[in-house]
Amino acid sequence: MKAHRYFTILKAIGILATLLLTGCQPTQQQATQQQASNAPAVVSPAPSTEKMFILFEGPWAFAPDPKDAASVVAIAPRSKIHRQLFVKASNESTLTPGVYVLSFPPHSGSAAGSADPSIVQAKIDAQKLQQALDSKSARYVIHLPKPEEYRVAARATSRVGDTYPPTGEPDDHASAVSLRYNVSSLSGFSLSGTPDTSTFDTRLLRVETPAVRFVIEPAKDDDLHDKCDIHSRASFLSLTKLLGLTLFVDFPNYDDACHKTDPQNPHPGKAVAGNSSFIENLATVVAGRFGNITRPRSSGIRDYLATIIYFFSAPQVDCHGLDIILTPTP
Repeated sequence: MKAHRYFTILKAIGILATLLLTGCQPTQQQATQQQASNAPAVVSPAPSTEKMFILFEGPWAFAPDPKDAASVVAIAPRSKIHRQLFVKASNESTLTPGVYVLSFPPHSGSAAGSADPSIVQAKIDAQKLQQALDSKSARYVIHLPKPEEYRVAARATSRVGDTYPPTGEPDDHASAVSLRYNVSSLSGFSLSGTPDTSTFDTRLLRVETPAVRFVIEPAKDDDLHDKCDIHSRASFLSLTKLLGLTLFVDFPNYDDACHKTDPQNPHPGKAVAGNSSFIENLATVVAGRFGNITRPRSSGIRDYLATIIYFFSAPQVDCHGLDIILTPTP
């Protein structure tokens, strides 16, 4: 009887102790919640960005997009002295004259559009700019977002001015320009548009290195004896003519003989060297290299030229006509 009483008392004490311990200790869920509330706040990492460059090679001008304040337009002439435009990333497409839109993945930044001072800048009447944009079959137009900045991608020592020949100190002006952006991904670039004389399906650009190139190459082989940069002068002329600008470029050594044959010259002098002179000069180079080609008679010019083209079939012109950033005026 006495033992039973002790057992009952001990059992009651055990139950009471269990209740006290259970009441003082938080449950596992409560402990987890308490730890979470005491833990420092987790800050989500900022989205990663990568610098992206859209490179323009050839005779290009850049201006604010008349229809979208957040965009710019790149415009280039379609001329006989150049091949058709092509766009190149990891893949490549040839474009005919028309109006195109380069679409981007999400991008960030100030879109300041700041420009390197080496890039030629000019004012243009807003109506002349619109006329150039509307000149079907005579131009390429690319719409793209306003960039962080315009950077120099290639330079050419030259003089630029609104009188011919230009005067003043020479400078290393930009002959190729790249537009810089901050993008969240290299996936999501595409090109859509409306060619002037055909149809165009939207094309995805495979971008594996952070660059897309819009390139206009020379149509003809280089004249190895041309010391006047005639192609580059003509390239700049095709751009200023499209835009209705009175602007000229001159290259070292700023020779009067070059001015006489310069296609930009409003009052050209007597030509120093014509096509026959070009062929004969090139004959010397070819004969010196291959030894078995003789200088042509006047009656054999065509056959001789065909032989030259056979040996010099790839374009070799160093095209460094300058690019321009435009500021439209009312």
